[in-house]
Amino acid sequence: MKKIHYSWQDIETASNAIIANLAVDKWCPDYIVGIIPNGLSLALLLSNKLNVPLNTLKHNTESNLWMAEEAFGYNDTEKTGITGARWDPGLRKNILIVDNINDTGATFNWIKQDWMSGCFPNEDSAWDSVWGENVRFATMTEAINCEFDANYHWDTINIEDTLLVYPWEKEACLKKSSMA
Repeated sequence: MKKIHYSWQDIETASNAIIANLAVDKWCPDYIVGIIPNGLSLALLLSNKLNVPLNTLKHNTESNLWMAEEAFGYNDTEKTGITGARWDPGLRKNILIVDNINDTGATFNWIKQDWMSGCFPNEDSAWDSVWGENVRFATMTEAINCEFDANYHWDTINIEDTLLVYPWEKEACLKKSSMA
């Protein structure tokens, strides 16, 4: 099994590559969602470089319905003053969801299912227009043959024969070894 050691410079390079791809697509998020804990470094860099707010989401434990509502364009008539429709595509926010790796697609699929079940669960066709348009996914590393394709990524690997070590993991390993 081969081991890839990513550096902090690699995180910087990944953020620049993702920003370049956003520019090619002429798409900018209204805010970024960093997946806790490992997506935060890349998400923070992207947030700072793009000058957009950063929010966080803890995978499989935290459901943020307000993000789903903003992605879908929920029309809170008390806030918007717009009467009639429960949702309006013109109210949709562009949201970039960021994690360090997309190896199986489980994290991104969980977010999609969670948001869809919590906000207009019977509007599958409308949700289909949200994914990839208003809500996009970015990751530093994407596994070959992953069942979920992130919209943006920097590195592609074969997860079957590769062990990834991110810079924050290196430091934790060094601290553990020095304590022994």
